[in-house]
Amino acid sequence: MHTLNRRHLLLGTVALAALAAPAWAIDLGELNKEPAYGEMSMGKADAKVVVIEYASASCPHCASFYKDTFPALKAEYIDTGKIKFVFREFPHNDPATAAFMLARSVPKDAYFPMIDVLFKTQETWMANPYEGLLNIAKQAGITKEKLDAILKDKALAKSILDVRDKANTFGVTGIPTFFVNGEMFKGETIEEFRKKIDPLLG
Repeated sequence: MHTLNRRHLLLGTVALAALAAPAWAIDLGELNKEPAYGEMSMGKADAKVVVIEYASASCPHCASFYKDTFPALKAEYIDTGKIKFVFREFPHNDPATAAFMLARSVPKDAYFPMIDVLFKTQETWMANPYEGLLNIAKQAGITKEKLDAILKDKALAKSILDVRDKANTFGVTGIPTFFVNGEMFKGETIEEFRKKIDPLLG
C-alpha cells in the first residue's frame, strides 16, 4: 500500500490533542465553518438542529455506529428534514486517510454511498488495506492507476488531515465524536440521540 507520513499522522494527533481546547471554549464559528474543500452533509440545509460527526473509516466503533444507529437517525431525523447531518473525516491511521482520499475522489453524490461501503465492509478491506481499497475503487470505476494517483495526491491528503487537526482544537480526542448544535455529545445509540435532539426541536 502507498502509505502517508505515519510519523506526522501519529505525532500530530498526540501533540494537538494535548493542546485541545476545553469544550466550553469551542469557537462555534470555527466549528461550523466548512472545510476548504467542501462539506459533506445530508438533510435540510437550514434545519434547526445540526449534528456534526467526526469519524474514521477504519474505526470499529465508527462502523458500529454507522450500522447500528445511523439508519434510524437517518430515517427519523435526516430524511424528515428535522436535522442537518455533517460528516467530517478524522482519520486515525494511514488506511483511514487512504480510504477518505478515495471517497473524496468520487463524484459528490457518490461520497456517502462510498462511506457506506467502507463502513459495512471495514473488516474485509482492512485485512489488506491497499488491495481492499483497490477492490472498492474498481467497483466505482476507478482503475489501479487512478487509485495510485489519488493516494499520491499530497494536497488531498493534507486537506483531510487539516480537518482532523482542526477537530483536535475542539477537544476531539476519540471517535466517533458528535456535536449537536455546537455542543459535544458522547451518545451513540438512537435512544441517546432522541433524548438530545427532541428537546431542541421544540
